[in-house]
Amino acid sequence: MQNMKPEDLASDNYQETELTFFDGTSRKVLYTDIETQFPDGCLIVSRTDLDGVITHVNKSFVLMSGFTEQELIGQPHYILRHPFMPPAAFAGLWKTIQKKEKWHGYVKNLRKDGGFYWVYATVIPNRRNGEIVSYTSVRRKPSVKKVAECMELYPTLF
Repeated sequence: MQNMKPEDLASDNYQETELTFFDGTSRKVLYTDIETQFPDGCLIVSRTDLDGVITHVNKSFVLMSGFTEQELIGQPHYILRHPFMPPAAFAGLWKTIQKKEKWHGYVKNLRKDGGFYWVYATVIPNRRNGEIVSYTSVRRKPSVKKVAECMELYPTLF
């Protein structure tokens, strides 16, 4: 996974940080305060393998993330990790889905252009013969009230 580049951003006014992920990899992330509103009636759908590597995306995912389908397929889903998101949120997600349970939560995602968008995400383990073989994530427009609560809560979880 590549570091983000200033020429890909929608604005010259950005912040920079280095994120280290649960698998030990790191990435330079550039981010702005530019929000992309989640469209009404839109569903973002993706599928990953057991390691969280993207194997399928729908057109809404491509549109909202700012990446092309080719840029997303084969990348770890954390390519969308916004530095605002506490690692504890994703630790809870993995703990839940590895127990073969459905997970729900509010997530601030990073766009390729450095902007962001909020989603209400549901992650479901896909099973074959009782074994988890992949994960499907469906994201929808989040509640404005819940996003406001997350904006207060998440900084306290670092």
